[in-house]
Amino acid sequence: MRPRNLKTASLSYQTSCKQVVNVLTFWKNVLENSPDAYEKAVRARDARIGAFLEFNPKRHLGNAAHKAASAEKHAVLAGLPFGVKDNIAVDGFRLSCGSRILEKFTSPYHATAVQRLMDVGAVPVGKTNLDEFGMGSSTDNSALGNTTNPWNEDHVVGGSSGGSAAAVAAGLVPFALGSDTGGSVRQPASFCGVYGLKPTYGTVSRFGLVAYASSLDVIGALSADLDVLQAVYEVMSGADAFDQTSIDVQSLGSRDAEAGGAASLGYRGKSPCLGVLKPDQLELSAEVSETYYACLEGFRSLGYEVKEISLSMLEYVAPVYYTIATAEASANLARYNGVRYGLRPDYAENPDELVRLSRDQGFGPEVKLRILLGTYVLRSGFQDQYYLRAQKIRTAIRQDFEAGFGEVDMILTPTFPRQAFKHGGEDMSPFEQKQADKFTASANLAGIPALNFPAGVLKGLPVGMQLLAPAFGEPRLLAAARDYATLYQPELAPGYERPAGEQ
Repeated sequence: MRPRNLKTASLSYQTSCKQVVNVLTFWKNVLENSPDAYEKAVRARDARIGAFLEFNPKRHLGNAAHKAASAEKHAVLAGLPFGVKDNIAVDGFRLSCGSRILEKFTSPYHATAVQRLMDVGAVPVGKTNLDEFGMGSSTDNSALGNTTNPWNEDHVVGGSSGGSAAAVAAGLVPFALGSDTGGSVRQPASFCGVYGLKPTYGTVSRFGLVAYASSLDVIGALSADLDVLQAVYEVMSGADAFDQTSIDVQSLGSRDAEAGGAASLGYRGKSPCLGVLKPDQLELSAEVSETYYACLEGFRSLGYEVKEISLSMLEYVAPVYYTIATAEASANLARYNGVRYGLRPDYAENPDELVRLSRDQGFGPEVKLRILLGTYVLRSGFQDQYYLRAQKIRTAIRQDFEAGFGEVDMILTPTFPRQAFKHGGEDMSPFEQKQADKFTASANLAGIPALNFPAGVLKGLPVGMQLLAPAFGEPRLLAAARDYATLYQPELAPGYERPAGEQ
């Protein structure tokens, strides 16, 4: 039975093979043939959205065009412009992390992920907005300006990779990079109706990513096109001498692996089995609940088996995540003191005052709050009670997922318990926002891959669902998303259906 809220978009990246080819052909030619027109169109659209903190499509155009000639396997990326979250280094662009403390800092090198994409001809065209240092769920926490949701400007774009999600949803770029510490790629992707992939921890080098919580941080990607998303992951993944946590794993086999059927994807049976949570573990808004159960029916209609499982540790995800993440952040952000990095007030009379003024004036309220919390849980006398206990529970969460994947091939959850909330948190408090991270942060704590995919549009706002797989199970996630795309085609935001600059 066809779920009642599944529909085919009239104008989308995935409507037909012909349109996909036409759209990607446009993206490949736009910078080479009409960079000025493209820049003008993006700036006009972005004046309403605020996706980019810095935009200069010509800065790396020559280098990428030179490399594009050698791109064969991932030729789909050659010539494509892309946005980069402003906590990922791009040589010659700012690296502000959405914070006053780094507002004037310019990166002297490329992150490994960016360099690998440029090596196949992709072109970084600008830096996208984010919650300060990746701390937030709205991008309202940026010290350098808000980003609005292209679907409804009264609502947030999500966070912390909100600028990247908005840029893709508004047709400014065909894909963008983000970082994901507790859902920062997947949640804004859900709010904006695009795909968002958080890879297995270690498969993508973190070199060039400004650290928030080092044991949780992952560089991911957002796109409205699954071919592009998969190619981006394949290019970025692999061991890197500059990141000792990176892993030498075989890249995705693309269509060749998928053509092999269940065996090549490691499914337990002849058809994939989806695990679903018990109803009392969900606590969803009416719109997300309706879409979730319609999505389940959609997968059943595609031949997927659905099995209820119990993730008993799910209720501990949010407190464990915020304990570990803030503890690591308090250490990682200690380097921003005005001496080597950061804001340097001219009127500081001594080194102690320099550090105090730099951090007081440079960090925003949310960052200060998390530094204080992280410092507290690491204090002598409290470390055993909070931080070390959280690490033990993290191990239990990982084991909980391992047990679940002993029964099913993937797990399906909502990405976020509700649709995009309004700016200022007037309909969702900061505490509620943090508690809602349980579906996404669980993947970071367990180190497993997860993918947000568009599942519907209700009351004018997108709803996204999340698939989780065992470590290195990205091929399963992408294959399942392709299957679901036969039922529901992702839409770009109304008024932004065509790429910026297309006539």
